[in-house]
This record gives sequence, C-alpha cells and structure tokens, in this order.
Amino acid sequence: MTAQKAPSFRELTRDECDELLARNHVGRIAFSYHDHVDIEPIHYVYEDGWIYGRTGDGTKLRTLAHNRWLAFETDEVSALFDWRSVVIKGALYLLEKDGSLGETYAHAVALMRKLSPHVLNENDPAPERTVVFRIHADQVTGRLASTQD
Repeated sequence: MTAQKAPSFRELTRDECDELLARNHVGRIAFSYHDHVDIEPIHYVYEDGWIYGRTGDGTKLRTLAHNRWLAFETDEVSALFDWRSVVIKGALYLLEKDGSLGETYAHAVALMRKLSPHVLNENDPAPERTVVFRIHADQVTGRLASTQD
C-alpha cells in the first residue's frame, strides 16, 4: 500500500475567494433563531461582493425576518485532502420589483437568468421561488487543502 502524501493547508486570498465564489453557483446558507440553527442549499450568482439568489416563501424567510445575519458557504472538492472552501458572513436583504431597490432587483434577475434563462418568467423551472434576495459579503474567509504541492 502506498503512503498518502500529507496535505498542506492555507488561507485563500480575497482574490482566490472571489474567483471560487464566481465560478460556482450552489452554496449553503446557515442561519439561526434562538436555539435553532438551520442550513439550506441555494443556487446563487456572485458579483462585486454580493451573493444574489432566490427562494420560496417559508420558514427560512420567517426566521431571517427576526435575524437577517447568516453565513454562506461554497466549496470545491476533488479529494479528501484536495479542496477549497469559502465562507461569507453577512446580512440578507430582500429585493422587491417595485421597491426602493427595484434596479437592484432587475440586476439580480438578469444575473440569475445567465444561469437559467427562464427565471421568473412563464417557463421558470422553479416557479415557487419568487423571493429575490442578496447577501452582502461583510466577512470573507477561505481555506485550501492540497496534496499537490
């Protein structure tokens, strides 16, 4: 049996974190209220320090209405000791088509339509996801493990 090479670990730079966030589109948001903590997967688009996404009305939004601070994580894993992971901590902001952030809402929808052209139209593959949001990347950290060095 061949011995496995020991992995090296390091922090990712902010540029490396931004690149990982931009090339991926599935992550997880973690949020809490009182003693209850939850984590859920989401589709997203990253641009200029913001995560843009959408969701359906439900428990997640009711919980975040009480405490909009959350953590977001996405990663790339190719092996047990070959991975990259980025965590963002920030606040969730709901965007409304006709609200004060109407232009931001339109921009978010345009970004999401780059992933799925029918977002929020008659051919939407997930028509129940009508709530558009963004998360500001207040704190960004990333880690890497590698056996390739």
